[in-house]
Amino acid sequence: MTAAFRLLPLAGLALLAACAQKPSTQTLTQEQGNKCPLSLDLGQQLILSLPSNPTTGFRWVLRDGAESVLQSLGPEVYSNPEDAGLVGAAGKSTWRFQTRERGEGRLLLTYQRPWETDVAPAKTFDCELRVK
Repeated sequence: MTAAFRLLPLAGLALLAACAQKPSTQTLTQEQGNKCPLSLDLGQQLILSLPSNPTTGFRWVLRDGAESVLQSLGPEVYSNPEDAGLVGAAGKSTWRFQTRERGEGRLLLTYQRPWETDVAPAKTFDCELRVK
């Protein structure tokens, strides 16, 4: 057997190991806020989903998007449960991010009516992030 054929299995194992180490997606919800501070890998995606009902006038406002370590992958996407069948039923707001730098940052969102600037937010989501 030639040397090239002997190295072929080693090359295959190296390729499999590289595939196994691909960054995954981390999903975070308000109920999982106890995962904070959250540790992420460089290149990993983060999906944040929070309960929302814009028909009440309340919206999640992104106060700090951890821009030093995260890149937004698009605007907020609102969806309501298909099985609710009720007009005005609560749904969820979702944001997608990708880590872009090693370091620390903070995701801070407040749930409030945008025109009520002198009223405390009804809810707050605050999560410290570490990208390694």
